[in-house]
Amino acid sequence: MFITYVIVSSLMSVVLVASAGAKFTRPKRLVDQMSTLGLSYGMLPFLGVAQIAGAGGLIMGLGWGLIGIAAAVGLTLYFIGAVAAHLRVSDYKGAPPAAVLTSVAIVLIVLRVATL
Repeated sequence: MFITYVIVSSLMSVVLVASAGAKFTRPKRLVDQMSTLGLSYGMLPFLGVAQIAGAGGLIMGLGWGLIGIAAAVGLTLYFIGAVAAHLRVSDYKGAPPAAVLTSVAIVLIVLRVATL
């Protein structure tokens, strides 16, 4: 089970760092999407930092299980918020990727709890 946690948390961390990078570089597509969701341009750095913190927590969770669990819980809440933001404005194309990442974060909670 721990090997599975290592693999899934590593992959999730790569996705989070890439997504955070986009939030810091602010490509037009992302800025337009945030505008559609009703989020201000100033929220992008905060969202990027939250993703970097989640990725770091998952990696630190390899050695300290409670940090990994806390990071996965935080990411679950983050992505639930993302799903809600997409559904609130009827953006049905943007909600499924956020829902998948929510599911992955929940799986990470279960995996890390199982390997304590």
